[in-house]
Amino acid sequence: MSPIRNLLALVGLVSIVLFVYAIVHFEPHYQEVKPLVHAYKGLPDEQKTRIHSLVGKLNQVVEEKSFDEGALDAYMNMAETLLDTGVSAEATVWKVKVEEGLSTEEVEETMRFVANEHNIKNVGELPLYKEVESMSGQPFRFMKLYMFCNAMTAAKMLEYSDAFSAYLPCRVAMVEDTEGQLWLYSLNMDMMIHGGKPLPTELYEEASGVKEIILDIMNRGAAGDF
Repeated sequence: MSPIRNLLALVGLVSIVLFVYAIVHFEPHYQEVKPLVHAYKGLPDEQKTRIHSLVGKLNQVVEEKSFDEGALDAYMNMAETLLDTGVSAEATVWKVKVEEGLSTEEVEETMRFVANEHNIKNVGELPLYKEVESMSGQPFRFMKLYMFCNAMTAAKMLEYSDAFSAYLPCRVAMVEDTEGQLWLYSLNMDMMIHGGKPLPTELYEEASGVKEIILDIMNRGAAGDF
């Protein structure tokens, strides 16, 4: 029996060592997520079941490596912005500050020039601030939408998924904030490009090209860079 007792003693010692190791190495991380653990314990069973299901699906995605390699960065960037600002819309857009001294007309002219340079059509403009002024009878700060589209790229996106229609056309908004500063906003396309399973190569290249064009329109428009 002595060998068996020795073996059991060894197993017990190993278990204790592993337990102490876990406490030393994982306790700090537990403290970081402790509020989430307590919040989870207070959830209704239905929501806990949904979380279990999501975790299971996430594990499957990780094991199979079925999502685009840029998915993690895309979701982490969105989560960081959401937690920093508390505003969901902030987490899903690109935002560029317009240089001091540039007028709305100068920014518009530059954006139209850059769009034409890239052979992407300006398919519509909506001066929303004028609509607000006409309905309210009061002055309102500048807010205008500029819509750009490449019809063939749009068609390829729809061939992949009709849900992409909600992203069309690509929109850039010029907004005057409450301090009088002009900003350019557009929907962050990284989620569309990288957020799920890898896009077919041709569509990926097309979508990535549109992303670069929209960012060029915004950055050069904000700088008045013809």
